[in-house]
Amino acid sequence: MKHAAIGRIATTVFLVLIDTGLALSLVSAATQRSVTGHSPAEGQAPAATLIVPARVFDAEDGKTHEGWVVLVKGDRIAAVGPKAQIAVPAGTKTIELPGKTLLPGLMDIHSHIFLHPYNETLWNDQVLKEPLAYRTIEAVIHCERTLMAGFTLLRDLGTEGAGYADVSVQRAIREGLIPGPRLLVATLAIVATASYGPGPAGFAPDLVLPKGGQEASGQAEIIKAVREQVGHGADWVKVYADYRHGVSGTVPTFSEDELRTLVAEAKSAGRPVSAHATTAEGMRRATMAGVDTIEHG
Repeated sequence: MKHAAIGRIATTVFLVLIDTGLALSLVSAATQRSVTGHSPAEGQAPAATLIVPARVFDAEDGKTHEGWVVLVKGDRIAAVGPKAQIAVPAGTKTIELPGKTLLPGLMDIHSHIFLHPYNETLWNDQVLKEPLAYRTIEAVIHCERTLMAGFTLLRDLGTEGAGYADVSVQRAIREGLIPGPRLLVATLAIVATASYGPGPAGFAPDLVLPKGGQEASGQAEIIKAVREQVGHGADWVKVYADYRHGVSGTVPTFSEDELRTLVAEAKSAGRPVSAHATTAEGMRRATMAGVDTIEHG
């Protein structure tokens, strides 16, 4: 499916037009800084754009409305509704989209921009063999393609061995260096010691391997990991409440007390907590500890 970008401002494509004519995704720019790096003059009113499709889909009432328009000022949607009811400032740029339907941007609440399909490259090989610079270039491409598919927000739940590179990608999008959706990042994610790959099972015991998450055991290490990740810019704290451990299959990997400590420290820093959990006991412990979301289930 081809996509045509219409109206670039700030970090990204302002509109993504799907050539089938069935939908448009409205993308709010993350900042008023332009792609060329110039910012609006101090006190200057943000530029306004009026988008005039044939119809607008309203996600709140679940209906498509003929004759509605969308007014955008700077990086914010200022008004949506019948054209006659929208006060349009002088000098507003108008984008006509006859026969098209406009809908709000989509959200993907569990993404991994630093990974690509395992039928292309196995997870272990991505973490062990792909250099960080290569994985970051892939992540930038993934962000642009995701935006062009109509997604305007990603909650990216862990870099899977790519360190804090998600914070840099988030900054580059926010500052207008690259196109992409708004990112909420979880940085390294927190895993129990020796419970997350690559290895240690299947590798020589004296081999020191890079890990797909930050290992921690006990309350002191968990508090330290949360503080480090928040300090580096994590919007969410991601924890693996269970995972494959040795040859025993998937089992709970943190005690309920450890998870409570993690949640308490994250909440103290104003960060919500996401828990990977697929076993009944892992989900129970994470829920009792007070996490905000359970992933996979």
